[in-house]
This record gives sequence, C-alpha cells and structure tokens, in this order.
Amino acid sequence: MVRIGIVGLPNAGKSTLFNALTRGAAEVASYPFTTIDPNVGVVPVPDSRLDAIARITNPEKVTPTTVEFVDIAGLVRGASRGEGLGNRFLGHIREVDAVVHVVRCFEDPDVPHVAGAVDPVSDVETVELELILADIETVERRQEKAARMQKGGNKKYEEEAALLDSLKKELERGVPARLALESPEAMASVSDLFLLTMKPVIYVANTGEDDPRDGAGRVRALAEWAAGRADHAPVVAVSARIESELRELDRDEAMEYLRELGMESSGLDRVVLAAYRALDLITFYTTKGPETRAWTLRRGGTAYDAAGRIHTDIQRGFIRAEVLSCDDLVAMGSFAEAREKGILRLEGRDYVVRDGDIVLFRFSEPSR
Repeated sequence: MVRIGIVGLPNAGKSTLFNALTRGAAEVASYPFTTIDPNVGVVPVPDSRLDAIARITNPEKVTPTTVEFVDIAGLVRGASRGEGLGNRFLGHIREVDAVVHVVRCFEDPDVPHVAGAVDPVSDVETVELELILADIETVERRQEKAARMQKGGNKKYEEEAALLDSLKKELERGVPARLALESPEAMASVSDLFLLTMKPVIYVANTGEDDPRDGAGRVRALAEWAAGRADHAPVVAVSARIESELRELDRDEAMEYLRELGMESSGLDRVVLAAYRALDLITFYTTKGPETRAWTLRRGGTAYDAAGRIHTDIQRGFIRAEVLSCDDLVAMGSFAEAREKGILRLEGRDYVVRDGDIVLFRFSEPSR
C-alpha cells in the first residue's frame, strides 16, 4: 500500500488534518510533540469514475483504492542532531513513499508558534534544512564505504564516489536530493540510501476558519516559493478545522457548506489526489462477480504488473487481458454493447495499462 507521511513543525495542524482525513482520533493539543508514535490511517482515493462504472455494473460491493496516511511527530530546528524527537521523527519519514508537509498559515493566540511568528516559507525551509542535514550524514557514511571499496580497484565504487561527491555538494548548497540528481539512473543508484529529500512533497497550507482559501496572503507566498523550485511541488490550501467539521456532516450538508464557503470540493480530496499524482500513480478497475474495484498501479505498469496487484495466481497464470476504458464503457452503456462494437479489446502481458482502464483478466487456474 502507498504510504504518505504527514510532517511539519509542531502546532502546524498535522494531527487535526490526519483526523479529518481518516476520521481518526489522534490526540490534538496546543503543545509540541503531542504525536510521539505515528498514527496510521487508511484513506479512500476520491474517484468519480468508480462511481460511474458501478452505476453500470450495479455490483453488491464497490471498493475504492486507498492510500495510507501516517501522522508523524512535529519536527523542530536541530532534529538532525537529535533535538525534539530527532532520529525517531526522521526514521518514520524514511518509511513513507511521499510527504505531505503541513505548513501553518493561520493566526491563533491560543496555539503558539514554535518560532514565535507565522511565516510559512521560513517554516518550510526549517523543515527542509533538517532533512537535508540528515541526508548529508547519510551520504557521508556511504562515501566512507565507497572509499574503502575503491582500494580494491572496483570501478563501480569509483563511479559511485563521484556521484556521491556531486550529490553532497548540492545538498550543502541547500538543494534537496530530488532536485540535485538529474537522471533516473542517478536516482536509482542511490535509492537504497532512502534519502529524506528524495521523496515527492505536497505542501498543505493550513489556513484559518475565517479565511480558508488564502490565509491572509500566506498561501500565495508559499505558492510563489514552491513555483520557483524545479519540481513545482503542489500547494493545497486547506483549513484542517473546517475539514474536521465537514467530516461530521452527511454528503449533501457538506456540499452545501462548501458552496457557502465558495469552494467546489473538499480540501481533503484535493490533498489525497495531489499525493496520488505526486507519486505518478494511475488507477485501473476490475469488475467481476459481486464487486467493482479500483486498484493502484505505477504509471508505465503493464497488464502483467496489474495482474500481480490483484493476486499472484492471476499473474502466474496470465493469458490475456480484456481492456476497455472507463469513458468508453460509459459511452456504450454496457460491456455487451462494447463487445459488439469491437471496443473491448484483447491485450497481452506487455500492454501498458492506462489510467482509467477497466481490465478483465483471463488466466489459467493453478493446479493444486
């Protein structure tokens, strides 16, 4: 399952956002380190296409794809040296696939800011600096190993040492690893280092209840800062408190509340979708028997890979896949009509699955 870590400075609203996302009960308080051990919750990915397919297939069960959110303890300046929860915090980040960085954009005299003033860009840079410092230590340890191995004349380690030297220089300039490494090959060669700044980032600007879309201009400042970075990480404005209130309402009441606020969709839905896109994931669908279901796959994955997401028996016995896009099914109105019009097609194991494909697998049952 895809794991997304929620990080940020203490009192930024991480646990409030986590509770809204997961309908959980993570402790929320106005003092640092309320979250010591990470809370974990599974969140469905909003998907109107799944609803459209279900209206045609009329299944007994509809199952969305999901992502796992992890509420990680607040980081403070000096975390890379063990301040606050230090190494425990950094260790939890290493275990996630992407990072949702909650950035405080609201004023509240009852919730003190750890730095004394609300400044979202400064807060982001504080967190990023600690992650970079931790990555420098990781790179230095690998450099020591590469230096030892080079003494044996191994060319592989000579190349690695050169890459590590270049990476370290960029990190020391304040450049995150995901921006310092220019090629997929370079990124793959250091993937086993689990660098913290290699992970995709989504910034969540946590605004106040009175100004959920802009946060007195702080959201704009954060968005302009993010737009100036090479990865153009998305910035999603969310009022964690408002989202918590929305979770207590039924769907119609929630939509009416959003309209009153001048918002078209839930901020939480936008956070989940932004995280999904940041990891370059796609969704494919299966519909068999009583269940219509959405599944997650890395972009570029094949029909054979998709079969493995469902069950290893389907992957081992893979014969062919019947494929139809969601849009085509909706246009045709039924699988029978799609077959008759020749739109439902057969594909082999190397077919690259597209976002929105409905895939029906033909496979040989394993002998028992």
